[in-house]
Amino acid sequence: MEYKNKKFLLNSRPVGMPEDNCWKLVDEKISSLKKSEILIEVKFLSIDPYMRGRMNDGVSYAAPAKIGEPMTGETVGEVVESKSSLYEIGDIVCIHKGWQTYIRAKDTDPSIYKVPLSTIPMSSYLGAVGMPGRTAFFGLNRVGKPKEKETVVVSAASGAVGSVVGQLALMHGCNVIGIAGGQSKCEFVKETLGFHECVDYKSEHFKTDLKNVCSKGVDIYFENVGGPVTKEVSCLLNHGARVPICGFISQYNEKDMLNSDTPFKILNELENKPFHRFFVVTEWMDEWQNATRILSNHVAKGEIKYKETITEGFENAPQALRDVLTGQNFGKQIIKI
Repeated sequence: MEYKNKKFLLNSRPVGMPEDNCWKLVDEKISSLKKSEILIEVKFLSIDPYMRGRMNDGVSYAAPAKIGEPMTGETVGEVVESKSSLYEIGDIVCIHKGWQTYIRAKDTDPSIYKVPLSTIPMSSYLGAVGMPGRTAFFGLNRVGKPKEKETVVVSAASGAVGSVVGQLALMHGCNVIGIAGGQSKCEFVKETLGFHECVDYKSEHFKTDLKNVCSKGVDIYFENVGGPVTKEVSCLLNHGARVPICGFISQYNEKDMLNSDTPFKILNELENKPFHRFFVVTEWMDEWQNATRILSNHVAKGEIKYKETITEGFENAPQALRDVLTGQNFGKQIIKI
């Protein structure tokens, strides 16, 4: 059977918000597989905030995406052709090979893993049970190190990472406060996810509302946004507080990142600096399988709930990324191919 792949190549590096001309959509015919190769028909593509940073060419924790190569990203799909002894036709797999509709890969690719048979939706392996869920799991447990009755504040609490962080913190017996943008997101965080409180950062009363629900201060601040939100939370940090820095989405489009309000700048200016560090989920790659098993069990039992924004059509990936960067999406942003 003949297969034709569509892929978005990085065409230019953006200044500010990425425009459509930053990508180039191309078609290619897929030639016959070689020994130990598989062909994956992509079903869902993950859209995540970190992608904006990878479009830059500055020094970062990971190498920048290369001009002329597929835009970085994780996908989940079905093996449709196989010349591998490790994967069979029909296997469901996740792989980190970028914005493509078909992916040809060696069976030794370190980014590929087989999705176990489960009752939970395939798309969840890009969200609550995938990279965002594992990021929440390791960031909270290994960097935040929560203790019972501590106050945990989570920014971007309705998002793919933040929603899981808060629910895991509840399992530790913590007092969990979310921060989200808008009434509907705050209601979801409190009523569906079970956070004790959620504060709307878009409200004119944000500063007062945050202070009122954090009357005992903040022991762990799980950082996803940076900027004004981080400034307000930083004023409430207790002695011995920990700040796992997952990201700072409010600053990703800034032209002068060194002088923007990143969490590093804000926290280092405090008289009593809390423990804080940036982390990436690949630090614990050898424990991914166990974390995925734990998260999938929680999801299957209804102990971790999540929300997805699923956009139909591969061609809509660039706009979906802009939606993530501006907070227009709700929960985990996914493209359905």
